[in-house]
Amino acid sequence: MLIVISGLPATGKTTLAAALSRRVGAVHLSVDAVEDAMLRAGLEPCWTTGVAAYEAVGAAAQQNLLLGRVVVVDAVNDSDAARQTWRDTAGRAAVDVRFVLLLPPASDEHRRRLAARERDFGHVQEPSWEQVMARSDAYEPWRDEPIELSGEAPVEDLIRRLEPELGFGQRGAALP
Repeated sequence: MLIVISGLPATGKTTLAAALSRRVGAVHLSVDAVEDAMLRAGLEPCWTTGVAAYEAVGAAAQQNLLLGRVVVVDAVNDSDAARQTWRDTAGRAAVDVRFVLLLPPASDEHRRRLAARERDFGHVQEPSWEQVMARSDAYEPWRDEPIELSGEAPVEDLIRRLEPELGFGQRGAALP
Protein backbone atom coordinates (compact mmCIF):
# COMPACT_ATOMS: atom_id res chain seq x y z
CA MET A 1 0.00 0.00 0.00
CA LEU A 2 1.11 3.54 -0.77
CA ILE A 3 -0.02 6.11 1.80
CA VAL A 4 0.38 9.76 0.79
CA ILE A 5 0.25 12.40 3.52
CA SER A 6 -0.70 15.74 1.96
CA GLY A 7 -1.33 19.29 3.11
CA LEU A 8 0.06 22.78 3.29
CA PRO A 9 3.51 23.45 4.73
CA ALA A 10 3.63 23.32 8.56
CA THR A 11 0.50 21.21 9.00
CA GLY A 12 2.49 18.28 10.43
CA LYS A 13 2.85 16.02 7.37
CA THR A 14 6.39 14.88 8.07
CA THR A 15 5.74 14.38 11.78
CA LEU A 16 2.68 12.24 11.02
CA ALA A 17 4.36 10.33 8.18
CA ALA A 18 7.40 9.48 10.31
CA ALA A 19 5.30 8.42 13.31
CA LEU A 20 2.93 6.33 11.19
CA SER A 21 5.88 4.68 9.41
CA ARG A 22 7.48 3.76 12.72
CA ARG A 23 4.17 2.40 14.03
CA VAL A 24 3.42 0.16 11.05
CA GLY A 25 6.98 -0.62 9.92
CA ALA A 26 6.64 1.29 6.65
CA VAL A 27 9.22 3.08 4.53
CA HIS A 28 8.94 6.88 4.92
CA LEU A 29 9.89 9.06 1.95
CA SER A 30 9.79 12.86 2.01
CA VAL A 31 9.75 14.93 -1.17
CA ASP A 32 11.33 17.89 0.66
CA ALA A 33 14.33 15.80 1.76
CA VAL A 34 14.89 14.59 -1.79
CA GLU A 35 14.53 18.10 -3.20
CA ASP A 36 17.04 19.37 -0.64
CA ALA A 37 19.52 16.69 -1.79
CA MET A 38 18.97 17.66 -5.42
CA LEU A 39 19.63 21.31 -4.62
CA ARG A 40 22.72 20.34 -2.61
CA ALA A 41 23.96 18.52 -5.74
CA GLY A 42 23.75 21.78 -7.69
CA LEU A 43 20.36 21.73 -9.38
CA GLU A 44 18.59 25.06 -9.59
CA PRO A 45 15.71 25.82 -7.22
CA CYS A 46 12.86 25.89 -9.72
CA TRP A 47 9.59 24.22 -10.64
CA THR A 48 11.38 21.51 -12.69
CA THR A 49 13.54 20.50 -9.73
CA GLY A 50 10.42 20.25 -7.57
CA VAL A 51 8.74 18.01 -10.13
CA ALA A 52 11.91 15.92 -10.41
CA ALA A 53 11.87 15.43 -6.61
CA TYR A 54 8.31 14.05 -6.83
CA GLU A 55 9.39 11.70 -9.63
CA ALA A 56 12.51 10.55 -7.74
CA VAL A 57 10.42 9.79 -4.64
CA GLY A 58 7.91 8.03 -6.87
CA ALA A 59 10.69 5.79 -8.24
CA ALA A 60 11.98 4.99 -4.73
CA ALA A 61 8.42 4.32 -3.57
CA GLN A 62 7.80 1.97 -6.50
CA GLN A 63 10.95 -0.04 -5.76
CA ASN A 64 9.90 -0.48 -2.14
CA LEU A 65 6.30 -1.30 -3.05
CA LEU A 66 7.48 -3.99 -5.45
CA LEU A 67 9.42 -5.51 -2.55
CA GLY A 68 6.14 -5.76 -0.63
CA ARG A 69 6.77 -2.85 1.71
CA VAL A 70 4.20 -0.29 2.79
CA VAL A 71 5.38 3.20 1.79
CA VAL A 72 4.37 6.49 3.39
CA VAL A 73 5.15 9.62 1.38
CA ASP A 74 4.83 13.16 2.61
CA ALA A 75 4.46 16.06 0.20
CA VAL A 76 2.24 19.11 -0.24
CA ASN A 77 0.43 17.55 -3.24
CA ASP A 78 -1.41 20.77 -4.05
CA SER A 79 -2.14 19.87 -7.67
CA ASP A 80 -3.80 16.95 -9.38
CA ALA A 81 -0.61 16.49 -11.43
CA ALA A 82 1.36 15.94 -8.20
CA ARG A 83 -1.26 13.46 -6.97
CA GLN A 84 -1.12 11.66 -10.31
CA THR A 85 2.52 10.82 -9.54
CA TRP A 86 1.28 8.65 -6.67
CA ARG A 87 -1.61 7.12 -8.60
CA ASP A 88 0.82 6.13 -11.35
CA THR A 89 3.38 4.81 -8.85
CA ALA A 90 0.77 2.66 -7.12
CA GLY A 91 -0.54 1.45 -10.48
CA ARG A 92 2.90 0.35 -11.67
CA ALA A 93 3.38 -1.56 -8.41
CA ALA A 94 -0.20 -2.94 -8.47
CA VAL A 95 -1.01 -1.66 -4.96
CA ASP A 96 -3.64 0.63 -3.49
CA VAL A 97 -2.93 4.30 -2.90
CA ARG A 98 -4.59 6.12 0.00
CA PHE A 99 -4.42 9.88 0.34
CA VAL A 100 -4.49 11.62 3.71
CA LEU A 101 -5.08 15.37 3.81
CA LEU A 102 -3.92 17.20 6.91
CA LEU A 103 -6.07 20.28 7.29
CA PRO A 104 -4.27 23.30 8.69
CA PRO A 105 -4.74 24.26 12.31
CA ALA A 106 -6.26 27.62 13.21
CA SER A 107 -4.49 30.48 11.47
CA ASP A 108 -2.56 31.72 14.52
CA GLU A 109 -1.32 28.21 15.35
CA HIS A 110 -0.45 27.48 11.73
CA ARG A 111 1.52 30.70 11.47
CA ARG A 112 3.30 29.95 14.76
CA ARG A 113 4.26 26.46 13.55
CA LEU A 114 5.62 27.82 10.29
CA ALA A 115 7.75 30.41 12.10
CA ALA A 116 9.01 27.91 14.70
CA ARG A 117 9.80 24.92 12.55
CA GLU A 118 13.39 23.86 12.27
CA ARG A 119 14.19 21.30 9.64
CA ASP A 120 17.62 19.97 8.85
CA PHE A 121 17.64 21.26 5.28
CA GLY A 122 20.40 23.42 3.91
CA HIS A 123 18.88 24.21 0.54
CA VAL A 124 15.08 23.99 0.61
CA GLN A 125 13.93 27.39 1.77
CA GLU A 126 11.11 27.69 4.26
CA PRO A 127 8.11 29.45 2.72
CA SER A 128 6.83 32.71 4.11
CA TRP A 129 3.33 32.93 5.57
CA GLU A 130 2.27 34.81 2.44
CA GLN A 131 3.59 32.00 0.23
CA VAL A 132 1.71 29.40 2.28
CA MET A 133 -1.50 31.43 1.96
CA ALA A 134 -1.00 31.78 -1.80
CA ARG A 135 -0.51 28.03 -2.02
CA SER A 136 -3.68 27.53 -0.01
CA ASP A 137 -5.62 29.70 -2.44
CA ALA A 138 -4.26 27.73 -5.41
CA TYR A 139 -4.70 24.24 -3.87
CA GLU A 140 -6.56 22.20 -6.48
CA PRO A 141 -9.70 20.24 -5.60
CA TRP A 142 -9.38 16.51 -4.99
CA ARG A 143 -10.82 13.96 -7.39
CA ASP A 144 -9.90 11.20 -4.96
CA GLU A 145 -11.51 11.29 -1.56
CA PRO A 146 -8.69 11.81 0.91
CA ILE A 147 -8.96 10.90 4.55
CA GLU A 148 -9.19 14.36 6.09
CA LEU A 149 -7.59 14.94 9.47
CA SER A 150 -7.13 18.05 11.59
CA GLY A 151 -3.54 19.22 11.80
CA GLU A 152 -4.36 20.42 15.32
CA ALA A 153 -4.90 16.92 16.72
CA PRO A 154 -2.05 15.16 18.54
CA VAL A 155 -0.09 12.76 16.33
CA GLU A 156 -1.06 9.71 18.41
CA ASP A 157 -4.75 10.56 17.92
CA LEU A 158 -4.22 10.89 14.17
CA ILE A 159 -2.50 7.50 14.01
CA ARG A 160 -5.25 5.84 16.04
CA ARG A 161 -7.77 7.22 13.58
CA LEU A 162 -5.75 6.18 10.53
CA GLU A 163 -4.89 2.63 11.52
CA PRO A 164 -8.37 1.14 11.01
CA GLU A 165 -9.08 3.30 7.95
CA LEU A 166 -5.87 2.05 6.33
CA GLY A 167 -6.44 -1.54 7.39
CA PHE A 168 -3.71 -1.91 10.00
CA GLY A 169 -4.07 -4.10 13.06
CA GLN A 170 -2.98 -3.15 16.53
CA ARG A 171 0.65 -4.19 15.95
CA GLY A 172 0.88 -2.41 12.61
CA ALA A 173 0.41 -5.52 10.50
CA ALA A 174 -1.82 -5.10 7.51
CA LEU A 175 -5.12 -6.81 8.00
CA PRO A 176 -6.04 -9.53 5.48
